[in-house]
Order: sequence, then structure tokens, then C-alpha cells
Amino acid sequence: MHNQTLITVQDVQLSAEWYKNNLGLAKGHGGSHYEQLIHNGKLILQLHNMDPDENHGILLTPEGTLGNGVLIWISIDNFDEAIKRLRDNHTKLDKEPFFNERARQWEVWLRDPDGYRIVLSGPSEYPITELSES
Repeated sequence: MHNQTLITVQDVQLSAEWYKNNLGLAKGHGGSHYEQLIHNGKLILQLHNMDPDENHGILLTPEGTLGNGVLIWISIDNFDEAIKRLRDNHTKLDKEPFFNERARQWEVWLRDPDGYRIVLSGPSEYPITELSES
């Protein structure tokens, strides 16, 4: 099983650049309607504008709020490198880097241009178990 999270954004290109600059993700598709964000050859996140298309209808109603109730949690291998990149880009942080005692990992919380809350977490002392394909 693999996650293929897609979020609705106001400006696909602006958001893609933000994720590229702040999280080191690469653009894998291109365009103003839809983008795939890639890390080490794996799809991490999909961005879609608010217009309906041939694959699906409206993804967000006009009264909907972007980012409301969503946490995009990304586990990263090099936490210190990620923090340096965020600081170099003068990225505003919601929560400064801290050690989460319950999860036994370092975390930093921030928001993307559309208000989605992003949590970057360093390696945890609790290993993630890979699910077997069935």
C-alpha cells in the first residue's frame, strides 16, 4: 500500500515552488492545473487546483476552507538538514523544533501557502513497520 495524498491549492505552481524550496521535493508533472511532488523517485504529494476536470468534479466547495483539519505529516531522515533549509528560506514556523516525548522524535510544524499544516518529523525511536503486500 502506498499513500498518494492530493490536496487542493489556490495556485499549483506557487505551492509546488514552496514545497520544492522548503522541503526539497522535486516537481514530477508540471503545469498550472496539477503537480506531483517527488522525493527519491517516490510520489510524496499531489497538488490540484480548485477547478473541476474530466477525472473528478469539484474538490472543494466555494465555502470550504483550504487546510482546515488537515495535517500533512512527513517523516524525514535528516531533520537537522531540513531545519537549516527552512531557516535559510526564512520560513515561518508554527512550532519551533521540539522533541515529542510521546512519539520519541523531533518535530517542526509549519504551514504551506494555502494554510495546510505540515509536520516534519525526524526518525522515531519507534520503528515504522512495513505492511506486507496482500
